[in-house]
Amino acid sequence: MLPLQGIRVVDLSSVVMGPYASQWLGDFGAEVIKVEPPSGDSTRRTGPATELGMAALFLGVNRNKKSVVLDIKTPAGRDELQSLIATADVFMHNIRPQKLARLGLDAQTLRGNYPRLVYAGLHGFGEDGVYAGRPAYDDVVQGLSGAVALMQAKTGDAQYFPAVAADKTSGLIAALSILAALLKRERVGQGSYVEIPMFESMVAFNLVEHLYGRHFEPSLGAAGYPRVLAPARKPYATIDGFVCLMPYTDAQWAAFFRATGNDDLATDRRFTSIAARTAHIELLYETTAGIVEEEATAYWLALCETLEIPAAAVHSLASLEDDEHLRSCGFFQMVQDGRNGTLRFPGVPVKFDGERPGISCPPRLGEHNTSLFGRRGPELSRGIDEALHAIQQANQETP
Repeated sequence: MLPLQGIRVVDLSSVVMGPYASQWLGDFGAEVIKVEPPSGDSTRRTGPATELGMAALFLGVNRNKKSVVLDIKTPAGRDELQSLIATADVFMHNIRPQKLARLGLDAQTLRGNYPRLVYAGLHGFGEDGVYAGRPAYDDVVQGLSGAVALMQAKTGDAQYFPAVAADKTSGLIAALSILAALLKRERVGQGSYVEIPMFESMVAFNLVEHLYGRHFEPSLGAAGYPRVLAPARKPYATIDGFVCLMPYTDAQWAAFFRATGNDDLATDRRFTSIAARTAHIELLYETTAGIVEEEATAYWLALCETLEIPAAAVHSLASLEDDEHLRSCGFFQMVQDGRNGTLRFPGVPVKFDGERPGISCPPRLGEHNTSLFGRRGPELSRGIDEALHAIQQANQETP
């Protein structure tokens, strides 16, 4: 039995932040019902696909879910959504609050109707700030939250992190916050309104290490953790490739220098303590790079294993599938699907009592309308059936 078995989540979110959060809940055993408009989540069309509406990005954040099509702009669609929410433990969305208020789906209304409901609003910005209600996407929040500034400090060029880092970070925080609210409900018998703003979440993420000297008032130095911002902090070039090696403690650095014939560096005061190494971090990395470039990658991996210094070769994204550790622990999981054939997924990284949760294929658009709603009223039925018929027809035309 997975920890969230028996918990029903009605998820009105789309794109990445919300779906990533609800995917974690589904991975942990919750019944996640993804509510989509007739056009479907936009990620259904983002990336390569063998079936219309089942593109790569959608597969990445929507496993272990059900899908229903509802047009909540219509009274019938809102009625059906309300019927789902009445049975739910969690209602979550990433729609701007003022839009939901006009549809009677605001937190105050729903929590008044369903006191045990955990209502999670995944917003771009906190509702009590001057940015409240503004639209937000990953690129925008990366720029505002300091992520671009970090990349510029590191590379000299204003860039985004090469990942939808704001969406995924905020999604993780949303999943964590929803779990906390569910635990509170078990203790006090009442639901909660949980607000998860992307901007504030990403600022908190970036400043864990980078607030640095500005933790203090007056400031004891600039913001930015020097070690990770050092331009020379990167995989070390070897004779035949690259290696990531990370002596960290005083003893590890001393052992590394001695093992490479650099006894003088082992006693160099610039490198004998973590405070001194931080103050001279660029020199430390440049010095180490000069040592590492003299030998092959395998040499350094073997030496570091002997010295008990963390080290690893550099994977490509594709070569991760062949990593011996991931293979041995059965991390990647293959799912057989009627139309798509064999699909590969990164597994759920967490195990419960030694067991890794399983994975079900992300749902086709509206796949669970019939099983969840049964016989529908004519108005609602017509709208859903027309949308599903259009999708089915398009699928038949897909080569």
